[in-house]
Amino acid sequence: MPDALSLHCCWLTAKKFALYKNIRRSYYRNSFAIRIHMKSEIEVFREFIRNKGLRKTPEREQVVRAVFAIHDHFDVDELYVLLRGQNEKISKATIYRTIPLLLESGLIQEAYFEDGHLHYEHIYGHEHHCHLRCLDCGKVVEFTEEIVKDVEGKVGEIYDFLVTGHKLEVYGHCGKCKVHK
Repeated sequence: MPDALSLHCCWLTAKKFALYKNIRRSYYRNSFAIRIHMKSEIEVFREFIRNKGLRKTPEREQVVRAVFAIHDHFDVDELYVLLRGQNEKISKATIYRTIPLLLESGLIQEAYFEDGHLHYEHIYGHEHHCHLRCLDCGKVVEFTEEIVKDVEGKVGEIYDFLVTGHKLEVYGHCGKCKVHK
């Protein structure tokens, strides 16, 4: 019988598969589930820094902790305000230098929104999702639908293309705003 990891690998993007390599092989069974323990964000980041030959600094780790304390899309200014509110003495320059490392490590990804700022979201340990964005109020709804994965696979077949991922942002008017149209 296939284990949980092999069941998921059939649809994971190449990037997510790389994240699954960070799973500790410490399975234990009870009568209800197989639990897979993943390395913490800090452990993944430390390993990434070590493999890149960079220094592990407390400031970088504080940024990582702050990023994963935010459970929404964020920009650098919001991250800076959060860290300053925790009395952390971290400069915006440190945040700007740490963000590319988090992107390269696969812990976060860019999420573009039309408010003039680049936003980010943490993706490590989360299922891939797409966005619905209201053009009136700016509300963002995350969604995951099997049909999107099906379309991704079908497009790859039609165009003889190995699809490794996608970003989908659907624009429109949310339920509250479409009433006023």
